[in-house]
Amino acid sequence: MRRILSSLLTLLAVTQIQAQQQRAPKLVIFITVDQLRGDYIEYFQHTFGERGFKRLLAEGAVCHNVRYGFANLNQASAFATLFTGAYPSVHGVTGLRTYSFEMAKEVSQLYDADYLGNFTRDNYSPRNLLAATIGDELKIVSGGRSEVYAIAPDAEAAILSAGHAANGAFWIDNYNGRWATTTYYKGVPWYVEKYNNGNESLPARLGTRVWQPALSADKYDALPCLSGSNTFQYTFKANTAGCYPDLKTSPFGNEEVSRLFNQFLEYGALGTRPTPDFVALTFYAGNYRGIRYSGNTREIQDLYHRLDKELERLIDAVEKKVGLQYVLFVLTGTGHFTSEEVRPEGTRWVGGEFHPKRCMALLNMYLMAIYGQKNWVREFYNNQVYLNRKAIEEAKIDLGEIQARAATFLQEFSGVERVTTDMTLRSGVWNENVIDLSRGTYHGRRGDLILALSPGWTVVNDDNAKDRPKVVRNQAVPTPVIFFGNGIKPQHIYREVEAVEIAPTVTHVMRIRSPNAGDALPIPEIR
Repeated sequence: MRRILSSLLTLLAVTQIQAQQQRAPKLVIFITVDQLRGDYIEYFQHTFGERGFKRLLAEGAVCHNVRYGFANLNQASAFATLFTGAYPSVHGVTGLRTYSFEMAKEVSQLYDADYLGNFTRDNYSPRNLLAATIGDELKIVSGGRSEVYAIAPDAEAAILSAGHAANGAFWIDNYNGRWATTTYYKGVPWYVEKYNNGNESLPARLGTRVWQPALSADKYDALPCLSGSNTFQYTFKANTAGCYPDLKTSPFGNEEVSRLFNQFLEYGALGTRPTPDFVALTFYAGNYRGIRYSGNTREIQDLYHRLDKELERLIDAVEKKVGLQYVLFVLTGTGHFTSEEVRPEGTRWVGGEFHPKRCMALLNMYLMAIYGQKNWVREFYNNQVYLNRKAIEEAKIDLGEIQARAATFLQEFSGVERVTTDMTLRSGVWNENVIDLSRGTYHGRRGDLILALSPGWTVVNDDNAKDRPKVVRNQAVPTPVIFFGNGIKPQHIYREVEAVEIAPTVTHVMRIRSPNAGDALPIPEIR
């Protein structure tokens, strides 16, 4: 009898555990850490507490190697890919900025004159994001009852993680330091308005923000080749150029994201509705703005140490307010790390200097020798060459022919590793050698020729001497994705996981459809 009773109790316990694991979450918190590096998490963990990164790694399902799989990875293309489950060739966002021939200048890919800024002078909307996000699908399936918000230091991260149908997307304005949004979204919750206009706003507290080391000097021992001074101190003064952009790349940018999220947690009734709510948070883990080092600084370790504390406070607050069993946390990075490479003088290096302006001038001379005295080359931007389509059409030149001739010419340039053409990518007659170029560009906005430059070569902008030369690096940045809470089984997955698999995995746990442009399946181990 005891054996039968024991077996029944065991079966009941297992059934309850399985039911808990299979429950759809009431709240999903998707944390994207821009420029997060998995190797830095490992190197710096001796300064971490037990309830931040360490807790996520111990109690979550950890995929250690996320691969994005397309060329020219950057913040904007990474965010769009994470939240749509599609490549830039489908969702259309290939970078933070694009060149507007009509305005003859660079503009944000999200620039939209039809919508005004709220607490900002900038005009943005998600119109150029051509695919649905996780939040969009949740809004559809819930009939609009679910709340969807995004909070980020920058507009692009906020809008791309929020999507089209979100209740709101908020970012720190670069000029006034307040939480800004766009009139594309429905409005600003009363508690955000109050926060922006009260004593808790960032401008009201700016004078107290001083970044100094949080650890003793002997704790900054994780990196062997430290650059910079033995200590540091940064202050942030209003009405000075770059004040708020600087602050966003300090630990205080992450702190501000957490502070605003706490307003939503306190007053937004997150996780209490019959349908799930979704919040996308963006933190930062890159170099401090203006530091010309490649990540080997005391500042970067201090930033990770403080980020660990932010994660601990955030997880504890959500667990207390909503309950960990009802919340799915997702944490991942953007798969890239921006740094400047300062090379010692007098040392020889592989590679040389690539001057886009000179290259375009020679290309134009080559095309003039064949097709006549016209300006056939319009612009070089973001490793893409834009030809003068109007002149080509007027001269009745076959577009595929002139693109092919130009590609053959450019392939002979030192520093050019690969070249393909827009017509080649459109036709689908291409091989594995250019698949990353195909995935990383969108046919409606890309140039006539797409280049991949050789590692070690330095790109020099002759038009603007203030622009620091950029050294080309085909560097893999180890990026994890962690699923935590909501009964997720702790495990470690070391095989390669595609970034486009993350969105369908999240929607699978939520029990809703995956975003409409993503054709990847959920990560099998998390299903």
